[in-house]
Amino acid sequence: MEQLFQFILIPIILLIITSFFIVKQQSAAIIERFGRFQSIRQSGLQFKIPLVDRIAGRLSLKIQQLDVIVETKTKDDVFVRLKVSVQYKVIQEKVYDAFYKLDFPQDQITSYVFDVVRAEVPKMILDDVFVRKDDIAIAVKAELNEAMMEYGYDIIKTLVTDIDPDAQVKEAMNRINAAEREKVAAQFEGDAQRILIVEKAKAEAESKRLQGQGIADQRREIARGLEESVEVLNNVGINSQEASALIVVTQHYDTLQSIGETSNSNLILLPNSPQAGSDMLNNMVASFTASNQIGEAMKKKNQKDT
Repeated sequence: MEQLFQFILIPIILLIITSFFIVKQQSAAIIERFGRFQSIRQSGLQFKIPLVDRIAGRLSLKIQQLDVIVETKTKDDVFVRLKVSVQYKVIQEKVYDAFYKLDFPQDQITSYVFDVVRAEVPKMILDDVFVRKDDIAIAVKAELNEAMMEYGYDIIKTLVTDIDPDAQVKEAMNRINAAEREKVAAQFEGDAQRILIVEKAKAEAESKRLQGQGIADQRREIARGLEESVEVLNNVGINSQEASALIVVTQHYDTLQSIGETSNSNLILLPNSPQAGSDMLNNMVASFTASNQIGEAMKKKNQKDT
């Protein structure tokens, strides 16, 4: 009797235990009774009639992502692969449609993505595909929303996450980009060289101007000093010719002294006889006299011509 009781009691306990089930958060369970839809159970502890009701399936209400890779051709005949990421979820109020109307929703979404991408990309050249990838994503989302809403799916977001042209095309694009950058770099280098040349020329011109000004000032001061020296010598009874001779001789020996004090000077041969100063003075006087005579002759000729 006791064994019979255990034989009956144990199955009853098992049936009671299996009558309860748990539905996780952000999910839904579909209950069928004798193969016919009965109800949709939300998260929490749920009860079903043993041997009558069964869990036909479960659907996640979380946002899911499907990555679709599409290969197509652009307007300028470049084959390119696009990776389109579709984020979608089951609408909680349309769990029945999502479960019973579509067996493989991912396949349905993939088909629509292929259709839209292969309709939009061939209208664009390759550069526009990169620039207008958001327009492609918007077109995919609009098409999917219109189609999948009927089946209980909401398209949250579509993203074009990768654009991969043919390897040879990428290499050519890299070469073009590198050549363009080299061209810009060469232009900048040329501008820099031109600026350096101009600034160097300006600096040299300024240096020569200042150098000429310095030489002119130096000669002016020398002339002023000579004038003062002659005037001082005239005051002590030395005439202009003797004063000039004395100054020439003095400068001659000052020059010899300056050359002798320079340790790293090259070999220089200068006249150093006792009459060297007198010869130089005589040459200078003769040169000045000849120059004055030529000037007087030219002056008389001009007066005669007029």
